[in-house]
Amino acid sequence: QVPLAESGGGLVQPGGSLRLSCAASGFVVAINTVDWYRQVLGKERELVATIDSGGRTNYADSVKGRFTISRDNTKNTVDLQMNSLKPEDTAVYYCHRRLRNVWGQGTQVTVSS
Repeated sequence: QVPLAESGGGLVQPGGSLRLSCAASGFVVAINTVDWYRQVLGKERELVATIDSGGRTNYADSVKGRFTISRDNTKNTVDLQMNSLKPEDTAVYYCHRRLRNVWGQGTQVTVSS
């Protein structure tokens, strides 16, 4: 099983919502720090949100108040609820385990009318 597997991306209209999920295998999210990043082709990968082993969260200013990172310890997933989506949120979204610098393969989010 892949260590991190993102799902939930797709096409959504501006103002809409998506929920991304990162399924972890081989490690326990509740005792790890996990990030969501996003990247537009040709641009720097951007840290969007973080949840640490204590459940504390941090967000990029660009998504604060619109996105929520959370974890489901029973399912061993880290989720990203994205509301009030804007075209500038369009990117490939990646989950990331801090320890060992492990990346998922990414899921495409496109916000367009």
